[in-house]
Amino acid sequence: MSKLRVGILFGGRSCEHEVSLQSARSVVEALDKDKYEVLLIGISKEGKWLVSSRALEYLKEGKLDGGGQPMVMLNYPASKSLVKIQDETIAPSRAGEKVDVVFPLLHGPFGEDGTVQGLLELADVPYVGAGVMASAVGMDKGIMKMVFKAHNLPILDFMVLKRGDWEGGRDKILVDIGKEFDYPLFIKPCNLGSSVGISKVHNFSELAPALNLAAQYDRKMIIEQGGINCREIEASVLGNDDPIVSVPGEIIPCNEFYDYDAKYIDENSQLIIPADLPIKTIEEIQQIAVKAFKAVDCAGMARVDFLVQRETHEIYLSEVNTIPGFTKISMYPKLWEASGISYTELISRLIELAIERHRDKKKSITSYR
Repeated sequence: MSKLRVGILFGGRSCEHEVSLQSARSVVEALDKDKYEVLLIGISKEGKWLVSSRALEYLKEGKLDGGGQPMVMLNYPASKSLVKIQDETIAPSRAGEKVDVVFPLLHGPFGEDGTVQGLLELADVPYVGAGVMASAVGMDKGIMKMVFKAHNLPILDFMVLKRGDWEGGRDKILVDIGKEFDYPLFIKPCNLGSSVGISKVHNFSELAPALNLAAQYDRKMIIEQGGINCREIEASVLGNDDPIVSVPGEIIPCNEFYDYDAKYIDENSQLIIPADLPIKTIEEIQQIAVKAFKAVDCAGMARVDFLVQRETHEIYLSEVNTIPGFTKISMYPKLWEASGISYTELISRLIELAIERHRDKKKSITSYR
């Protein structure tokens, strides 16, 4: 049998561009080369789609500037090929070749929010992970919390605030937040990941600076009640309509919370796998993880994050990440490794799930009879 050509889609226009390159590098190294052929599709920070023999260099160098590389875009539906939209000037291009399935490893806006997924749907190309709606909901923390609330899943109190409202009525908003929440609380951009723009607010004097910071990254912000004396627990979900869930793991951040530096720069954060929790609590976390996955109609993969109170073991669902960090040392694959699925096997399963879901969608008729 011929090998499937897998388009690894990486880079992107978000603040998580560099994280995406790390994920793509790890997947390319671990992909089963006996089953799959790799086609690297990089997206520069300016939004240029690039395919060339230099893509591996970009991954190794940790940058993707697009200088002198041919730009491409997906062709019409069913062609499943890349079209060169600019004459190549330096490196040979693989534009025009077919791609059987795409593995998006784009974190944050313009990659994890349903935009790229919509493009892949229009091109009729199978792709790994959540669809348009689930990706959009999973990216927008405010909408996601509303969905969780509608499904009676255990969450902490929250409030969504638009940047325009904040800029036009700061004093009243500060008073309203003080009435609705106790300290500590968290301020986050609604549509961003990797803890970019997030602040833990301990008192009133820290509130306005935290809102100003979050407003730099998104037009919507979310205010969340902070969990008191809680542990950060995560679980990995894998599947489509009948998903399975990994053992949970615990994050012990080197900083006060698991911020960007603690995730990617400092080396003192700890991942405890499996988490030391009572069996009953583990089972409840796994059940809630699957319910959250289904609530947003997720597919393929998701990492589900929780807060668990230390003394009472009360569980609070935090969020679903539809394209979690995917390096070999990221929590999502490490939890599956501890659950009996190797990194290479996990990648293969995700590709198979993408093709399975695409075939299922093709069963729907597109004309009225």
